[in-house]
This record gives sequence, structure tokens and C-alpha cells, in this order.
Amino acid sequence: MEMNTERKRILFADDDPEIREVVRILLEHEGFEVIEASNGKEAVEKSGGSVDLIILDVMMPGKSGILACLEIRKKLTVPILFLTARTQDSDKALGFCAGGDDYLAKPFSYTELVARVKAMLRRYYVYQGGGNRKEDDVQIQIRDLLLNKDSREVRLEGGEILLTDLEYRILLLLAENRGKIFTIQNIYESVWEEPYYYISNNTVMVHIRNLRKKLEKDPKNPKYIVNVWGKGYRIE
Repeated sequence: MEMNTERKRILFADDDPEIREVVRILLEHEGFEVIEASNGKEAVEKSGGSVDLIILDVMMPGKSGILACLEIRKKLTVPILFLTARTQDSDKALGFCAGGDDYLAKPFSYTELVARVKAMLRRYYVYQGGGNRKEDDVQIQIRDLLLNKDSREVRLEGGEILLTDLEYRILLLLAENRGKIFTIQNIYESVWEEPYYYISNNTVMVHIRNLRKKLEKDPKNPKYIVNVWGKGYRIE
């Protein structure tokens, strides 16, 4: 599925007006429509419209990017990119737990920012699927868990489960290959579509932990996403 950037709207929240202006000009030059927000509260309010991707500065006064992300995730599954000067693993884990999909450290390269935005949007729309297919090709049923690949809707015991983009893609990867064991490296390279490094371990495990919280009645004794000791993860 090709991505038409002219139709993609990006919400960018940062309390620094100079950074907002530069990023807006940069993204508009790439064909995106940019909606600006100067703080977390404004970002939450403006996310109520139609947006395709959100960029949040973590350290905004008042409502932080983390808190804004938590609120936005209650209603949206679009990719969220954090901008932050804090790059400790614990800080990244906090962002991922809030529903973020990726991090970009400040000061950042504008070339890398554009590349990250395009990659996140491409992955998001590729995984949305589309077209006229048979129901068996569109839906995956695993006991009480149902995935619809066209609508990206996930239901458990009939109730809808709201997943982030990365959570959905991890679940889809495992569900489409039920019973197959995926190492953390397999998952990272398949879902993030980037080379794997050892520090990527924590990133994957945080997202799987979040998935289990949403899917499992007892996340410590999972019935769907199972860890095969010393090997990886699979869906049974």
C-alpha cells in the first residue's frame, strides 16, 4: 500500500516555538500537513481531530508528553513519536508503557526526524491492510481472541481491545504464525524493520508486557503470548 504524504496530518507538540516552527516548515516541505500544540493539554485537545501521527516532546510544562500520550491512547492507535533529552532505558520504558512507539533524542537531526516519521507511517499503513479478501484471510481467531486485519480491530471475549500500533503489529506477527517461536531479535527486525542491537531487548519486552496486561486475565501466567524459556515468544 503506497503512502500519500499529502494526505497525512501530523500533530506536533513542543513548548519551544522555534523548534515548532522549524519542524513545521520541514514537514510541510515533505508534503505533510502539520498541526501545532504548545503543551500537553493542547496536544490532547487537538488529537481529537483526524491525525495520522503524533510527535510529543516529553518535557513540556504542565501536562508532560508522557501524560498526554496516556490520554491520547484512550482514543487513538496512530503512531506516537517522543522527542526527549532523556535517553536512559528507564525513561524509554516509561514512554513505551504510556503507549509511545518510538523515541528520538534531542538534539536530533532533522533528516532523521523525517526518516522516522515516514518509516512509522509506512509501517502503520502497510499493517492496516485493505482490499477485498475472504473473511478467512481478514480475520484470525484464537480461542476468545479475534483480530480483523482490515480494520485492525482486536476483540477479546467480544470486547474491543485498544492496542498501540506496535502492540498490534507484534500481536499480528505472532497470531499469523501461531505456534512458531520468535526470538526477541526476530520480533524486533520484523516489526520495527530495523537492525537489531542488544539494547533492543528491553524495547520488545516492554511492548510484550503491555500486550499481556491488555490480553491476559493474569499477565504473570499468560495463556496467549507465552514465553518459551531461552528461545522466545509464541502464541499458543
